[in-house]
Amino acid sequence: MSATTSAQRRARLLTAPVLPTLVSLAAPNVVLALMQALVSFADAWFIGRLGTEGLAGVALVFPIVILMQMMSAGAMGGGVSSAIARAMGAGDAARAARLALHAAVIAIVFGLLFTAVMWLGGPALYRLLGGSGAALQHAIDYSTIIFGGALTVWLSNILANVIRGTGNMAVPAVVLSIAALVQIPLCGALVLGWGPFPQWGISGASIAYVIAFGVVALVFAGYILGGRTGLHISLRGAVFSTRLFADILKVGLLSSFNAVQTIAAAVIVTGLVGTFGVAALAGYGLGVRLELLQIPVVFAIGSALVVMVGTCIGAGEVARARRIAWAGAGLAAAVTGSVGVIVALWPGVWAGLFSSDAAVLEAAYTYLRIAGGCYAFFGAGVALYFASQGAGKMLWPVLAGSARFLIVVIGGLLVLRYFNGTPAGLFAVIGFAMIAYGTGTIAAVKWGAWK
Repeated sequence: MSATTSAQRRARLLTAPVLPTLVSLAAPNVVLALMQALVSFADAWFIGRLGTEGLAGVALVFPIVILMQMMSAGAMGGGVSSAIARAMGAGDAARAARLALHAAVIAIVFGLLFTAVMWLGGPALYRLLGGSGAALQHAIDYSTIIFGGALTVWLSNILANVIRGTGNMAVPAVVLSIAALVQIPLCGALVLGWGPFPQWGISGASIAYVIAFGVVALVFAGYILGGRTGLHISLRGAVFSTRLFADILKVGLLSSFNAVQTIAAAVIVTGLVGTFGVAALAGYGLGVRLELLQIPVVFAIGSALVVMVGTCIGAGEVARARRIAWAGAGLAAAVTGSVGVIVALWPGVWAGLFSSDAAVLEAAYTYLRIAGGCYAFFGAGVALYFASQGAGKMLWPVLAGSARFLIVVIGGLLVLRYFNGTPAGLFAVIGFAMIAYGTGTIAAVKWGAWK
């Protein structure tokens, strides 16, 4: 990217109409989200050919893999793109270049930390989650390679956010989408032994995962070091600053804590619903699956919000940053809320695609009718969470996430213990937690969280 192009991008983020700019920046990430969903589906299908034990083993590891992705791409990655966007907004490309180097160091540290923790503690964790026998061995085999390559995941996601921080959403989306297209057949070949490839079983899926992210990390590193982002980075004589690390970590660490409590809440809620039996758990799972499909779309909007808000904050255009935040919250609420209203009124449109069991459908319909009306609050809250990353002001949005976590856990336990708990009662607590999260984040941003 030439300096002129970099300046043009900055000018666009600071002056172009808000909603069209937001949509155009989010669009590449929507495509990427669809490709990554396809990878997840394909991996599960290939591993499913190995039998139930293989699927069970991956299920034990999956929450930690999702946590690593959330932390590297959305949490710490959001801190990186926010810091760089604010520097670019202030017209300080030299600071942005130094921030990119600091971001790479953070990626290396956290990547190695994930490897060490999961190599040492992974087997015990999988046993704690109920793993045993062949399923436990599959989990260990899969985990050893996945987290052995954690550095590739952290580097690729952090470097992608370095590029996004300069206002370029297209390159990360295109590169990661191409990698996904390559990962799918590579996974099938290594899991099932197609043609000349060895049949490595479940280890083949993790090898394909690490190879894909490793190649992406190399491509992004070459793109950035080649000056294509407009950042002139020199590795010679690099000097590191606690102030620049803090600029990233003040957003990234709080966001990472939010990711941890999100995963913890999901695990706890699943356990609470499981007390009502297999049918209730299956029905709840169908409802949550719909929420999970919406998150990548909101993440696409959120990634654009981080850069747009960060650039405006860096340039001192606080009023415009707020307009961008509200536009993003409205767009996210419209998307998630529309889906929620449809499934609340006609839950069979979704749940009927996956099951014909009457008990499962009853639980799914109950959940969707209650939670569907709350989706708009969830979408708005997540969008403002990302906008707050861009502003570098994360405390209150994270506290709103903590409130949601506490409502779900404490409210769920109270429903089960003292109010003759039913699935409907627990689902009502989950829906109320969504409303509290959305309204809490909206109130925080409106009444001074960015001051």
